[in-house]
Amino acid sequence: MKTIKGLFLSILLIFTASISLSILLIFTASISAAKVQTGIEVLRADGFKLLEGKRVGLTTNPTGVDSNLKSTIDILWEAENVNLVALYGPEHGVRGNVHAGDVVDNEVDKKTGLKMYSLYGKTKKPNKEMMDEIDVMVYDIQDNGCRSYTYISTMGMLMEACIEHGKELIVLDRPNPLGGEKIEGCLVEDGYISFVSQFKIPYLYGQTPGELALYLNATDYENKCKLTVVEMKGWERDMTWDETGLEWIVASPHVPHGQSAVFYPVTGIFGEFGYISIGVGYTLPFEVMGAPWISADTLAEAMNALELPGLEFRPIYYKPYYSTFQGELCQGVQIHILDYEKARLSEVQFLVVQELMRLWPEKDWFQLCNQKRFGMFDKVCGTNKIREMFGKRYQWEDIREYWYKDVEAYREASSKYYLY
Repeated sequence: MKTIKGLFLSILLIFTASISLSILLIFTASISAAKVQTGIEVLRADGFKLLEGKRVGLTTNPTGVDSNLKSTIDILWEAENVNLVALYGPEHGVRGNVHAGDVVDNEVDKKTGLKMYSLYGKTKKPNKEMMDEIDVMVYDIQDNGCRSYTYISTMGMLMEACIEHGKELIVLDRPNPLGGEKIEGCLVEDGYISFVSQFKIPYLYGQTPGELALYLNATDYENKCKLTVVEMKGWERDMTWDETGLEWIVASPHVPHGQSAVFYPVTGIFGEFGYISIGVGYTLPFEVMGAPWISADTLAEAMNALELPGLEFRPIYYKPYYSTFQGELCQGVQIHILDYEKARLSEVQFLVVQELMRLWPEKDWFQLCNQKRFGMFDKVCGTNKIREMFGKRYQWEDIREYWYKDVEAYREASSKYYLY
């Protein structure tokens, strides 16, 4: 009897293991099949035909990798039929070794021996000397879907330089980590064009770099850039970053994860002032809002009472390691996105300040913040009207209509250039 029972158990265990392995293999295969192929992978699969017989310049940074994390620099450098002659670096540099806002210098790449030209130093647009070396410029950088993130500004400068010097631009497309449906914020107004608001587009614009390049080429430039976008395969507009199957590479020092890119527009605008901590300098960049004078429980209760779609606010206590309130115990809220589709990202920071002003009116935003940063705040918002209207009563309802006034018109205009 024991022998029969033992045999039965052995068969059952083998059967169970087989079923589990089958499920695992099916699951693994489905994940693999769902993985997005970025522009560099599509270009490589086509044998780099677009680059053959041309002197190639590459604008990239550490985010320019394939799905196996091999650098686009190495991929093009090692390709027998590609003549890679120069590298061009945006903010933070080609290798990502420069702090936010710091000047990037011209250097020689130690690995390849190629010249590395800075596009975030004395010039942000390639000059004649930089462009004379190449026939075609390739752009491969992971963006974060927010207008104030400067990589798309660099892409625009490349477009201008290619127009001026008669060169070709190839954009190797990558996903928008916010997806292709989030559009928030007003258009940039005359007088507020800057490197953090280079184009008249919304704060969140809902396009991939390639789609944005096509839109700008059609609407912003009288003379057209000779532009080619190498499209991705497998990406869809409603995809979150996790659904792409791609690894997130640190896009800048305070955007270390795909989740960080989602939270960047949630609190980033008010990070300009030093009025409250937004988690920069702590382990949760852009995911918290706090200060030493706040009661965490009181603020969390007030924010949750607003019943904002898709959002929940949890009390949090933390000490920033550097930046605003370094070494001081802060209380505030950690922002949790429970339903991404419903959540409206950029308005959260205004609503938090609204509640702070209601609960602690003596901590007046205008009085406590660094007023020298008003100019940068206005540039990031694309207008001075947001600051002026909001500063009167600190009520989100006073600016809601203005903040969203251009969204649907932009969605319609930009959709003509969607690739996915």
